[in-house]
Amino acid sequence: MRILFPDPGPGEPPLAALVNTAGGLAGGDSVSVEVTLDPGAHAVVSTPAAEKIYRSLGPETVIEARLTVSAGATLEWLPQETILFDGARLARRLEVDVAPGATLLLAEMLVFGRHARGEALHTGSLVDSWRVWRGGKMLWADGLALGDGMRAQLDDPFGFAGAEACATLLVVDDAPLTEARDAMRAAGAAATLPRPGLLLLRWLGDAGAVRDGLGHAIRALRAQLLGAAPVLPRVWTC
Repeated sequence: MRILFPDPGPGEPPLAALVNTAGGLAGGDSVSVEVTLDPGAHAVVSTPAAEKIYRSLGPETVIEARLTVSAGATLEWLPQETILFDGARLARRLEVDVAPGATLLLAEMLVFGRHARGEALHTGSLVDSWRVWRGGKMLWADGLALGDGMRAQLDDPFGFAGAEACATLLVVDDAPLTEARDAMRAAGAAATLPRPGLLLLRWLGDAGAVRDGLGHAIRALRAQLLGAAPVLPRVWTC
C-alpha cells in the first residue's frame, strides 16, 4: 500500500489516495489503515480505482481501518467500490471514533462479482463489520455476513433480491439532518435518521445505478452539509 497526495483541485481540502500497488488483494493478504485528523482539520481519503478481492484457495483477505476525527475536524472517507470476485473471502472491519463537534462523511460500496465480465458471486465469504463511536459512546454498529449458501441469500427476494451491488453512506454531524434525509429520499436512496446526528443512506441494485446514486449523494451532501463544492474526489473521475 502507498499513499499519494494528488492535487485536490481549487478550494478543495487535502486529498489522500490509498493505492494498492499489487492491483488487488488475495487470500491471506492483510491490510491495516489508520487515519487521524487533528482538531479543525479537513481531509478527503479515497482510492484511484476499485479494490479487487481475488478468489481465495482458503485464507481470508483481511482489511482493517481505524479512523479518528478530532473536535472540529471533517473527514470524508470516500473510497471507490470493492469488487468481490467469485470465491473471494473477505473479512473487513471499520472502527471510527468521532469527537463531539466533528463531522464524518463515510461511504463504502460492495460489488458481488465481476459483472462487466459476466461473473456473479456464487461462493466465498464476507464478514463486514462497522463500529462508529461518538464522544466515547457507541453511535452505530452494523454487520453483514455471507458464507455457505451465499448465492441463495443474494437471490432471495427478502434478502438482496439478485442485486449486483450495495452501498452505505453515513453522515455524523451536529447539524439537523432532517432536510438532508428528505432530499436523499427524493433522489431514490433509502434514508433514515437512526439517532440524532446520524444520517444513514443505503442503495441496492444494479452496480452502475448504485454507483451513480452514491455519487449523487456525496456531491449533494458535500454542498448541503459541508459547504463544499458538489464534486466527487478527483481520483473518481481521472
